[in-house]
Amino acid sequence: MPTLTLTTDYGEKDHYVGAVKGAIYARMPAARIVDITHSVSPFHTPEAAYIVRNAFPFFPSGTIHIIGIDTERTPLQKHLLVCLKNHFFICADNGIISLIASEHKPDKIIAIEHPKSKHSTFPVLDVFVDIAVALSEGKNPDTLGSQTHEIKQLRSFSPVVKMDGKQIIGTVIYIDNYGNVICNITRSFFEQESKGRNFLITARSAKFSKIQQNYSDMVNFSDEQDQRFKEGNKLALFNHAGFLEIAIYKGNPNTSGGAASLLGLDYSDTITVDFLE
Repeated sequence: MPTLTLTTDYGEKDHYVGAVKGAIYARMPAARIVDITHSVSPFHTPEAAYIVRNAFPFFPSGTIHIIGIDTERTPLQKHLLVCLKNHFFICADNGIISLIASEHKPDKIIAIEHPKSKHSTFPVLDVFVDIAVALSEGKNPDTLGSQTHEIKQLRSFSPVVKMDGKQIIGTVIYIDNYGNVICNITRSFFEQESKGRNFLITARSAKFSKIQQNYSDMVNFSDEQDQRFKEGNKLALFNHAGFLEIAIYKGNPNTSGGAASLLGLDYSDTITVDFLE
């Protein structure tokens, strides 16, 4: 029995998540369901893509990922079953696959053909669960629709190089629970463009000429213990997923504030890297 994951913007208040899980368990009592998150900002495709992109590689091959973000079928938006790196993704054609698979070409993309697709106000329950069950029962993906190569493209994870290679322009793609701000500049892209040059990272009024290796690099452990931890220090580093992150050491959005609030950064804001000759 393969593992199934759920990623949605449903939150925890309503019945939606419970209904989806109940429908799965009613047909597959031995199913293994893992909640990646249900706290995606409503209809925020890039946010969901960042989360799924960085979570799915840790699941076993054959895992089925149901993504419930902006799933209504329209004349401009079909439902998809995507085979990628030995995983299955069931989602809407809203650009999320172009972001999840920005570095890996899908092995197969199926435009789902399902009798309820055109009329459902709850496609995750009425359509996606049926597809997940069919896959779990060993159905060939080719029998669930028709192959397609045309999917909606989003470019949120693609920074731009300007000024003859002297500047990278990135954008904020995610803000985590600590208020840390993640932009679309990856370590590999940065190293490719930097060519060992000095640099200046600018995020609104904050500027960084050094990228830290760890959050605690801001701590001077030679200080007396009660003087070591100076909350509020800002830093830039590449996070575990390899994306450039602007953080406040031990920032807390609910008390002292995180990088997003203290530096005035939000989704789609610009972060630049200028290379110095």
